[in-house]
Amino acid sequence: MAMSSNRFALSELRERIARLEGGSARRREVLSFGVPAIDRVLPGGGLALGALHEVAGGGNGALDGAAAALFAAGIAARTAGKVLWCVTRPDLFAPAIEQAGLPPGRVIYVEAGDEKSVLACFEEGLRGGFGAVVAEIARLSMTASRRLQLAAESSGAIGIAIRRWRRQTEATDFGQPTAAATRWRVSVLPSTPLPVQGVGRARWQLELIRCRAGESADFTVEACDAKGRIALPSEVADRPLQKEKEIGRRRASA
Repeated sequence: MAMSSNRFALSELRERIARLEGGSARRREVLSFGVPAIDRVLPGGGLALGALHEVAGGGNGALDGAAAALFAAGIAARTAGKVLWCVTRPDLFAPAIEQAGLPPGRVIYVEAGDEKSVLACFEEGLRGGFGAVVAEIARLSMTASRRLQLAAESSGAIGIAIRRWRRQTEATDFGQPTAAATRWRVSVLPSTPLPVQGVGRARWQLELIRCRAGESADFTVEACDAKGRIALPSEVADRPLQKEKEIGRRRASA
């Protein structure tokens, strides 16, 4: 009888370990940016799936806020399945979101009356089988962010909290700790110069200001294309190659 009981306990322990390992494997899945300079600073080589991430505009203006929304849209566009987007204000410009890779057929928009309702929709959406859930909120407490993180872990969906403020006094909340895996800040830069008259591809200053199990970093990038992909400007992307060539010339002449 004791032998049978021990075998049952051992079998149960193995099942628990397998479930835990399965959960860890899912949390290790990532969504890469396809930009080596960015992916290499992120644990696992990309944004963790089954996790919560935060994004905010770098300044107080509408331009940086719009850039933050487009950055989030680009991330969501590269996930599989439907995307839920929760807002309190009906000022999201859907054609711009489509240009960042999210066509109307993939997005379900929810307009909630207040932030409490948005957070409830956010959490429910993360448990509801969506590939990504985006929510625009001003305040995010540690307790609320932990609930969202647990909801994301349970489904494997990626959650993106876009921090938007009605009043400048609310902006200080962005510096408070949360359970988010990463925290990003996006600022608009002058567009890519063209050899002819016209407006080139938009550029952003992309700051990774917090990364769990990683380090902060900042990048100059070209904004999302029609597939949600960002890129390094050519003069920035060529720097490592130019540096390697310079090192090679120095070695050759030594």
